[in-house]
Amino acid sequence: MGIENRRDGASPDLTQGPPDSEESVSLLGGNVILTKLQEIVNWGRKYSFFLYPFVTACCGMEFMSVAGPKYDLDRFGAALPRFSPRQADLLMVVGTISHKQAPILVKVYNQMAEPKWVFAFGVCAVSGGFYDNYSTVQGIDTLIPVDVYVPGCPPRPEMVLDGLLKLQEKVAKEKWSDWPRGAAPVTINKC
Repeated sequence: MGIENRRDGASPDLTQGPPDSEESVSLLGGNVILTKLQEIVNWGRKYSFFLYPFVTACCGMEFMSVAGPKYDLDRFGAALPRFSPRQADLLMVVGTISHKQAPILVKVYNQMAEPKWVFAFGVCAVSGGFYDNYSTVQGIDTLIPVDVYVPGCPPRPEMVLDGLLKLQEKVAKEKWSDWPRGAAPVTINKC
């Protein structure tokens, strides 16, 4: 029965030379999508952030409103927070970081699996805010690499969503050679 169908022209004869590009497209029939593996993986990562909320101060209330139903982080694939750094790939540092908390933040960052991204939420996480004193870290980028900065005291939910969109654009353009980043560039001695 298969031989009869081949004679009738129901299936292509692959014993001849390679078909030209127009014939090969007609053989696929629009059922196949051709792309790069790296682009497919980045597309999946772009829409599946597993965030670890490192909430320390008043920006936490604004973070809760962003995670609520009005602004809906689920649209960006970041709905379910993970409270284990080994299950998260997006570290959201929300609020003021003191020098006492810095070793904990670095430890959480180092425990996260690659690839990982860091989101500085609020002016205190970005630059220390109005706490220009001896006990406050003047920006978390002095401790760990930061991918997206969202300033504001507190930042509006629209700004946070815009930051997530910028992070999605960055993830879509990444190459596999960008990873692994490795441990945090600073090491903090235990007190």
